[in-house]
Amino acid sequence: MEISEVPKFSPYVREGKDEPEFTVQAVVLGLLISVGMCAAMLYIGLRLGMTISASIPAAVISMAVLRGVLRRGTILENNIVQTIGSAGESLAAGALFTMPALILVGVWKDFDYWTVTLVAILGGFLGVLFMIPMRRSLIVEEKEIKYPEGVACAEVLKAGQEKGTGVVLLFLGGIVGAVAKFILSFVQGLVATFSVTVKFSKTVFTSFAIDFSLAALGVGYIVGTNIAILVLLGGVITWFVAIPLYLSYNPNFTPDDLGKIYKTVRYLGVGAMVVGGIWSIIRMRSGIAKAIKSLAGRVSPGSTEVLKTIKRTDQDLSMKFIVIFTIICSIGIYLLYGSVLKSYSVAAVATIAMFVAGFFFVAVSSYITGLVGSSNNPVSGMTICTILFTFVLLYLFNVSGQTGVLALLVVAGVVCCAAASAGDISQDLKTGYLVKATPKKQQIGQVLGVISASFIIAPVLSALHKSEPEGIGSKALPAPQASMFKSLAEGLMTPKEGSSGIPWNFVLIGAAMAVGIGIVDELLHRRQSKFRLHIMPLAVGLYLPLELGVIIFIGGLVSMLQGLIIGKKDEKEKERLKQFGVLLASGIIAGEAIAGIVTAGIKIAQQAAEKGVEKATEAPAEYWQVAAGFALLTAILLLIFSTKSYKTGDAK
Repeated sequence: MEISEVPKFSPYVREGKDEPEFTVQAVVLGLLISVGMCAAMLYIGLRLGMTISASIPAAVISMAVLRGVLRRGTILENNIVQTIGSAGESLAAGALFTMPALILVGVWKDFDYWTVTLVAILGGFLGVLFMIPMRRSLIVEEKEIKYPEGVACAEVLKAGQEKGTGVVLLFLGGIVGAVAKFILSFVQGLVATFSVTVKFSKTVFTSFAIDFSLAALGVGYIVGTNIAILVLLGGVITWFVAIPLYLSYNPNFTPDDLGKIYKTVRYLGVGAMVVGGIWSIIRMRSGIAKAIKSLAGRVSPGSTEVLKTIKRTDQDLSMKFIVIFTIICSIGIYLLYGSVLKSYSVAAVATIAMFVAGFFFVAVSSYITGLVGSSNNPVSGMTICTILFTFVLLYLFNVSGQTGVLALLVVAGVVCCAAASAGDISQDLKTGYLVKATPKKQQIGQVLGVISASFIIAPVLSALHKSEPEGIGSKALPAPQASMFKSLAEGLMTPKEGSSGIPWNFVLIGAAMAVGIGIVDELLHRRQSKFRLHIMPLAVGLYLPLELGVIIFIGGLVSMLQGLIIGKKDEKEKERLKQFGVLLASGIIAGEAIAGIVTAGIKIAQQAAEKGVEKATEAPAEYWQVAAGFALLTAILLLIFSTKSYKTGDAK
């Protein structure tokens, strides 16, 4: 593409206008939001198997604090806040899909603090570093990809500068979500889930259930009617088709055995997720090829001249910086793998697998995010492909057993964090492009957001794990994605030991179903149908407990009803009302998640008190490690703010 073909747009910040951007207030607020969003999404991800984009809620909070409380704050400062703040949500998605699998496998009894932290930091770093060279090609020059959440966030930032924000809705939702969670957790006699056994005959039965989770309701509203229907459809197939069919051939079960039967039948979702991940890559192959070409060659020759200018809005972190820190990250990952796997030869193979898969899937994630948004980015599918690719490499080097399981999961952890972070920074850079921000400062902000969120992932996961009698993997915290990765890793690496107990017949049936669904979806796509049969949300529904699928569907139904009610209004008014709904739902999700984490802390304190004062007053070593981590972060911040290049234009 020639330079003259670069699309024109009207940036919100006028050419030549110098506004504060990378300020102390913006960075500190962004870091706090990053930590909060990360903690909230860890809880939601373990409960529901999915997360939502945090950019718009972060932008709204920023405008409320900077403009509402501090009576200052430019659109560029607010953009920096949402860039840093949303990093926590994306990193949570990368970590919670893989790290809990090490608990489920039995490798860990509790989360190893430094392993989890370093996997998150190094994976997040690589996601940002690999994505930077693609910024101009994908975000400025490519007309086909829209980055819907990035565009929406830019509109929210602009509206906030002119008309205020919907922060009241955000905080109102938070209060409602938190109060509901506390009531269900601590008021005796109330149940969080309602279920009833449905009998077709004496030997054929199933169960219908609904979870009274306002967070799941909010997620259903945000993902929309189509996705919500698919999640419910997956649950209906599992509970009202597969389980009754299974019982018709196995009549020796009673209704008390439904939980055990479900744990077998849900492997339909594993097979569907594997196919869904591969299918999404195949469908996006032409766009992926463009992204990989951009990443491998940095940018097209015509664009290189543009990048040589000194315009603020074209400044990226230098290629020298990217290369040096990529090498440092790769060495760090090799040493981490060697320490965890107790074999530096296996670590070398794992590092190569990570680097190749990470390089590829960062490009994939950046491109797909531009088409379908961060919330619908099939990161889990990319991680499945990573596990399969890594398995082939390890198999060639005769690595198997528990060492192989551990290697698959730690490689998947880094790649998952990299892909999730790359998708997030892509949306943020699109927002920045539309409001005429400085890309370099956003990239530094994303790195800082990754660092701050990484230090709290292990403690939050550990607290949630300890708060439930059966820990992660229980009905309260099903961790569907991590359970699936655990099963896949064990099935590949320990097939003869029988340690996984994977019902491969259900995996294969789920895969065959997904192929058929994919074919139907392709036909719907060609007919430009508004309703689509996306494989991944349906696969998640196959694996999730039915009660969560039902409440997610109700949230999607609310979204549809709202659309029907406001259908006659003009498009701008419809978008404004929808935005209000998203903010209210986001607040409810965050409120329940934070209350869930606080509840977990209260339960742990009660358990410790019951075991004695000595146990209750023990200070886990990771608390000191967290303090050391934030001290390191403070030092990095001081270094950044002492660098002249980041002070330019940031103070009046």
